[in-house]
Amino acid sequence: LKAVLVTMASREEITVYEDEVRSRYSHLEKMTDLVAVWEVALSDGIHKIEFEHGTTSGKRVVYVDGKEEIRKEWMFKLVGKETFTVGVAKTKATINIDAVSGFAYEYTLEINGKSLKKYMENRSKTTNTWVLSLGGTDYRIVLEKDTMDVWCNGKKLETAGEFVEDGTETHFSVGDHSCYIKAVSSGKRKEGIIHTLIVDDTEIPEALE
Repeated sequence: LKAVLVTMASREEITVYEDEVRSRYSHLEKMTDLVAVWEVALSDGIHKIEFEHGTTSGKRVVYVDGKEEIRKEWMFKLVGKETFTVGVAKTKATINIDAVSGFAYEYTLEINGKSLKKYMENRSKTTNTWVLSLGGTDYRIVLEKDTMDVWCNGKKLETAGEFVEDGTETHFSVGDHSCYIKAVSSGKRKEGIIHTLIVDDTEIPEALE
């Protein structure tokens, strides 16, 4: 009834009325704004992306590893996209907001222009990951096969490559432990080159992320 009466008044009063409704609902939104959480495994670590979307105010907030990257308090358009970067290499990420039906929305994450699923599938072909514990400290070691860059707990390591009889070895240190990644041809076209991590003369099994 109030809405009908207000439509007969000036445009300013209508705006006030809409703001009043929004402010009344804003405290409810705060409890229900978190609509999506993703975990993205990159070379420098596993990053957590959280997205808040207020479907009354159109508010959009993006957090990467708990740090606020984007905040838009009032958005007239409820659908659209938000683009930002993730990690040391500033990998491009986009959250797409699509209306499914009525007041239902779908949120999808793209990394470097690919769906998260497609990106991770592709990444599993171009990287190897090992997770291990040394002296009570957990380490996540990632090899980027195309560049032969080695990352450990978010930092790119200094490496030294050498040719050996049956392939190559990429040497580096983790703490006071000597490590190397051995690359040997599998002899099979589909499998390509097999990479193995050796730490203190012990082979470390590869982790599946």
